[in-house]
Amino acid sequence: MKISTKSLTISAFLAAIICVLSPIAINIGPIPLSFGTLAIYIASSLIDTKHGVAAVVVFVALGAFGVPVFTNWTGGFGRIAGPTGGYIIGYIPMSFIIGFMIDRLDKHVWAYPVAMVAGTAALYAFGTVWYMIQSGVDFGAALLACVVPFLIGDSIKIAASTLLCFRLRRLIRKVILTDRREKKSAGSEPDARVASDNMQTDDNITSVSDENGNGR
Repeated sequence: MKISTKSLTISAFLAAIICVLSPIAINIGPIPLSFGTLAIYIASSLIDTKHGVAAVVVFVALGAFGVPVFTNWTGGFGRIAGPTGGYIIGYIPMSFIIGFMIDRLDKHVWAYPVAMVAGTAALYAFGTVWYMIQSGVDFGAALLACVVPFLIGDSIKIAASTLLCFRLRRLIRKVILTDRREKKSAGSEPDARVASDNMQTDDNITSVSDENGNGR
């Protein structure tokens, strides 16, 4: 499958947003309150599912190879394999759910928070189960450590991301789609000229044929 330079650039830009915001965190317990979910909300909502998920995969891969893009400027495979690693891997299905829903309902502002809530629920589920397995705690203790402290913060992030992305997505996609239409239009012009030349040639042949008495 051929990947365009523009597509790579867009994915890299979204990955950069995640890498810049994700390390910023406030330590409030075993799971820090980070800007990671805010970054995923934005990256998954601005363009489309394909670019959003690609950006998240790049972010996770960079962190796994040791680039300090995870919470509190950490990195390495050990962070993914640890008790909170489920939240890092969970960013991928979270991004897919958000992008998938918004791609189909992006004209409605209510679709943005609904998609983000659904994606966050998937993140919570994946990360909490991972935390329970790694830490050996029960479900109630895992909820108190991994979900409850973040509900208010993530609600604020969802509201802010909705206000930002609902406006910006239309502008960004308009520029991208306009550029694509211009390319298609430019590509179709030579074909139109060839068709026009062929019609003129046929008319000339018909005229000559009529003059020689060989017409219809």
